[in-house]
Amino acid sequence: MTSSPRSSQNISAAQIRDDYERRVDEAARQAREEEEQAQDEDYQEEVAEPEPEPESPEQEARKRKREQAIEKLKNSKEFSRRKKNRRLGDENDDELADEMLKEKNQPVPGQLAHCEICGKRFTVTAYSKTGPLGGLLCPDCSKKHTGKDKKDEPKKRGMGINRRQNQSKILDGVVQLGARSLMEMCIKKIAENIDDVEGFGDLPPPVMRRLSQILSRNRAITPVILDLFLKPYARHLDIFDCAKLETKDFHKILATMQSLTRLDLRFVTQMKDDVFEYMIDREMKIQELHLDAPSLVTSACWQKVFASLGPHLKSLKLWNLEAGFDDETFEAVSKNCANLQRLKLKHLGHIGDQTMEAISTLKHLEHLSLHLSQELSPEPLLQIIAQLGSQLGSLSLEEFESADDRLVQHIHDHCRELFKLRISHNALITDKAMAGLFRGWSNPALRFVDFSSLRDVDMDNHAGPEEPVGLASNGFVALMAHSGRDITTLNVSSCRHITHAALEEVFAPDKQYPHLISLDVSLNERIDDFITHSIFRCCPALKKLVVFGCFKIRDIKIPRGVAVIGTVGAKLTSDGVAQQELVLS
Repeated sequence: MTSSPRSSQNISAAQIRDDYERRVDEAARQAREEEEQAQDEDYQEEVAEPEPEPESPEQEARKRKREQAIEKLKNSKEFSRRKKNRRLGDENDDELADEMLKEKNQPVPGQLAHCEICGKRFTVTAYSKTGPLGGLLCPDCSKKHTGKDKKDEPKKRGMGINRRQNQSKILDGVVQLGARSLMEMCIKKIAENIDDVEGFGDLPPPVMRRLSQILSRNRAITPVILDLFLKPYARHLDIFDCAKLETKDFHKILATMQSLTRLDLRFVTQMKDDVFEYMIDREMKIQELHLDAPSLVTSACWQKVFASLGPHLKSLKLWNLEAGFDDETFEAVSKNCANLQRLKLKHLGHIGDQTMEAISTLKHLEHLSLHLSQELSPEPLLQIIAQLGSQLGSLSLEEFESADDRLVQHIHDHCRELFKLRISHNALITDKAMAGLFRGWSNPALRFVDFSSLRDVDMDNHAGPEEPVGLASNGFVALMAHSGRDITTLNVSSCRHITHAALEEVFAPDKQYPHLISLDVSLNERIDDFITHSIFRCCPALKKLVVFGCFKIRDIKIPRGVAVIGTVGAKLTSDGVAQQELVLS
């Protein structure tokens, strides 16, 4: 019988099986030994940890020196300022101290350092970049690192956008034409870096007020920033945006500034009764109280305030009040504030004729400004003019729609000291009465005049009634003949019945208005290029001309330093000075 190839090579099935089982057993034995060895090593590490090597004297000295440096940093003003600005808790003190120590230990320009990424030695400059771990980078690594992390640069904004924004600011009275004064530039720089300011020092009140205006416009007044304005010896405080302040912040104001005589706060929506009760308990002698939107204060609390401040109060200005201030509340003003000289009430929704009658009893009132929400009868207003007109220096009446020619006649008969007069948004007073006001009036020339929106409102009758309503031609001519020599601000916006002939007469070549700085003639279709150039010629001190809706202005040359707001046709002046055109944004 023939043998198989496997038999000829002495290989059998039993041998193959035995070899396989031997290899499997050997692999299992090795796996068990490796596992037991690993468990023994873990157990030895848990039971007996090696003792740390003792630190050398040099290491101990470095560690001690570092701890002393960190402790010194924690006691520094810079550490307190950064912690306050970042609003960090005590648990973050070590992290902030490490960060400041790392900044302090950075090589200064001119010294040698090693690159954090490549280890290359290089000379530190003022332009050396900081790496991801806080170290410095060599020039080559700086370029690579900057290239990776560089964000897309914002697109450059067009010149038109910047110009429109600047013109919008001019319209709001925020910016001025030409170079800023050194003081204005310093104030702006302080406002831009307000988070790094530790204190204002002994800045004068006008500068403090200007700072408050800029910061309030930027909505930057927070409880932290408020502390910069609180000076125990200061007598005035003007904050024009208190929207981010809370009730406790108003308590802090009264507790810190015990010598306050003027308190001017706007958007005080979180002011409550307990703030005024605290003021009463401290017997503060505030003479000027100006508040906007203290809507959470109750009527009973207001009465206590006026009873407490009454003998000292000389100026009271209130804006945007509803149910908390009514006729009964104002009676407390008339009874207790006998020395009140200045009163402004704007957008108060729950006062009416009873309050108007109470105003007429304020014998020392010199400045009155009213813009009320309710419709009032004209008789109490006439009573105010009859009893107080002879001593009034400024009178502002807005949206008294029921007032008629009798009001103007009372002003003519009783007012002798006015320098500011505002009567706006009325459709009953006639041009004949307005002309009669200024003809033969013994009052000195007015300096501020606002007769905006004194006009007929019937849009179906564009030419107006036969007897002109509001400030029309005769009234405008009489106004400028009486007050043109001293007037500085004039607003005749929406007085659409002033004719072209009257404008030619007022701004004739032989007329001069040397003090007129601001003029608003908007929404008068008779204003054209000829009248505009006549205005420029007759008003050498003019800084601002508002001509919204004057569509006949097509091509005018604007003198240097004049801001014309509302037209799109302005050109360069003949001498090539910078264009001052302002477009409607």
